[in-house]
Parts: sequence; structure tokens; C-alpha cells
Amino acid sequence: MQGSLLVDPDTFSWKLNRVKALVFDWDGIFNDGRKGSIPSSFSETDSMGINMLRFGYYLLHGQNPVTAIVTGERNETAISWAEREHFQSVFLQVKNKADVLESFEKDYGITRDEILFIFDDIHDLSLAKYCGVKILVPNTGAQMFINYCRKMDYCDYISRNDGGHNALREISETILNALDLFEKTIGYRIEFKGIYHKYWQIRNSVKTNISELKY
Repeated sequence: MQGSLLVDPDTFSWKLNRVKALVFDWDGIFNDGRKGSIPSSFSETDSMGINMLRFGYYLLHGQNPVTAIVTGERNETAISWAEREHFQSVFLQVKNKADVLESFEKDYGITRDEILFIFDDIHDLSLAKYCGVKILVPNTGAQMFINYCRKMDYCDYISRNDGGHNALREISETILNALDLFEKTIGYRIEFKGIYHKYWQIRNSVKTNISELKY
């Protein structure tokens, strides 16, 4: 483990095995969280990690996990990237992130304990506290917040890397390793045929749903 695992390994693996949806905050997760005139960014290193994580869950359950971005802003980079990667959903302008739980259950039949959520700050906790697997990407300037999440059991794993330094790749590899799927996913990906190609075709058939929550 590169980061900090806050539950015992067997419990972590048990929780991960139940996951059917992968949910991501955007700012501070795919990038360092800074905003301004420079467009939001993402890393192709992280993109590969997430793709392999999705493939790992395909191997585990025989179907692709539901994947979604939940952000408090309207971020065009997040939208275009999610469409490129064929995520199922992007939820925009979400001020209370727990509000998306109803959509997962209604649209996909996924309960909160089957959701893995990757987050980084206070506004994410309304959703994180309900999810089956909670993974915190730390901000070095928010140590008291990190300690609070530990105290309240609002995270199962804290990444070593932050959003500007490929935290998502670290998290993806950590999860695949905990599921004993890391080497298997690479082996199938190298071949780019058979079971990986089937996963790839199913993944690429998804049309991303973009929705804004109104308050």
C-alpha cells in the first residue's frame, strides 16, 4: 500500500468486492484543484489507471461498473473527458452531493453501500459518509480535515499522492492489487483481444448522460 489503509486488508477487500459504481469528484482529484483562466486538466496516467480499474471490475462481476463524476461546478473538461471515456453520468452543479444517491438507485439499481467514492474536501462528505468505500485524496494544507475524516470513519484509504500527482493511478492500482487483479488486467490489456476486447466494446457503447441539479 502506498497510502494509508484505515481498515484491515480483509475488510477492505470485502468492501471492494461489493462495489458496482465508481464515483469521482473532479477538482482536486483529476488535478491540483486550482482554478482561474487556465482550463481544468487531467492526466493520461490517471486515465489509464481508471480504465484498468473498470476492466478489473468487469472481470470481477462480468459487467462494467457504473462510472460517474459528481462536481459542484459546470466543468467543460470534465464533460469532454467523461464522454471520451464513456462514463455513464456526469452530475453538474451539485451543491449537496448526497442528492445523487437517488439517481444511482433509481437509474441503475445501485445502493449506497455499492458505491466507491473518491473525494478530497468538505463539500464531498455529505455523499462520502454514506458510500460503501470512501477514498480520500489529501490536500497538504488540510491536515485537520484529514484527521477529522479519520476520526469520523469517513475514509477507508487515504492516498499518498495528491490530485496533481496521479492520485487516481495510485488508487486504481491499490484497488486492483487488493482484489488480486492487478497482473491479470495488465496481461489481458497487452493482448488487446478476447475478454479485454469484449470489455472495450461494451465500454465504448455507453453514451454519457450529462445532468445539472437544480436548487
